[in-house]
Amino acid sequence: MNLKSKNTIRTVFLFMAITLSSATFAQDRMAMVAPAAKSIRTIDSLSIIRMLDEENLSNPASSLYPNWSNKYTTNYGVALPKEFKIDLRSFHMPCKSRLVTSHYGYRASFRRNHYGTDIKVYVGDTIYAAFSGKVRIVAYNGNGYGKYIVIRHPNGLETVYGHLSKQLCTQDQTVKAGQPIGLGGNTGRSTGSHLHFETRFLGQFIDPEKLFDFVAQDVLSDFYVFRSNGKSDRVTANSEKNGGEGEELTEQQALAQAKQQESKEFQAERKQAVRSHIHRVARGESISSIARKRGISVSELCKMNNLSKNSVLRPGQILKYS
Repeated sequence: MNLKSKNTIRTVFLFMAITLSSATFAQDRMAMVAPAAKSIRTIDSLSIIRMLDEENLSNPASSLYPNWSNKYTTNYGVALPKEFKIDLRSFHMPCKSRLVTSHYGYRASFRRNHYGTDIKVYVGDTIYAAFSGKVRIVAYNGNGYGKYIVIRHPNGLETVYGHLSKQLCTQDQTVKAGQPIGLGGNTGRSTGSHLHFETRFLGQFIDPEKLFDFVAQDVLSDFYVFRSNGKSDRVTANSEKNGGEGEELTEQQALAQAKQQESKEFQAERKQAVRSHIHRVARGESISSIARKRGISVSELCKMNNLSKNSVLRPGQILKYS
């Protein structure tokens, strides 16, 4: 083979090697770029979702409510929609207690309606936001709610938390479901420490126990359909099968039912008092000294009362120890 042929063969091999190297390099670059592009798309999607959530919380249910006010509680002056589907799936219990001491409805002993559900809590127990939303009212009403909070939610509901000992949020603050917003108390027109919890839609009261099971600490269904004719239904996410709410009671029937219910509530509170033991904090007492006095560990006492080992106790504060 002459020199010219050898040079030709060498040139061909060199060209092929360069071509293969370029193709491999291009593939490697493509492989590096593809995951990065996918990651960027994921980040963009999360950013969009986060922006939408923030927008919903900054002006919750703006299509339903004509304006935003930190003053009035129920007067909206708008026509109710014929039907509206309320999403309950992101619900968080407003407190850890499961004991309902007073139900929604007519109270024979007070001869007036009770527009919420009373749940037994002790002074200092943590109260949580039931849904994500924006705090509309943080105020005090000595003849009614005492220290109370009203939160408006993107699902159209407003929730009310009454008789608090302390409010941990401010007006116009956005909150997440399950975020602490206050402490249980006995302020306002109250005969004992408890949480008065209300659910409203455009100022219309809804029985909270038609939406939530406080004993099971869960919603009764995924959705609740509000109807302006009063015949609202619960709806699950997997089915559109509706359940009726039953016939409206006459005043005489309501009185009889309220009397029977009050008797049940009295018995429930009596049983609860027998099962539970409480300690009223005296001046100078600490969590460790109370734990020694009551014969339980500090960690158990803290867990029962949602406290930390470094929590400062107030004289007169009620603690559960069994």
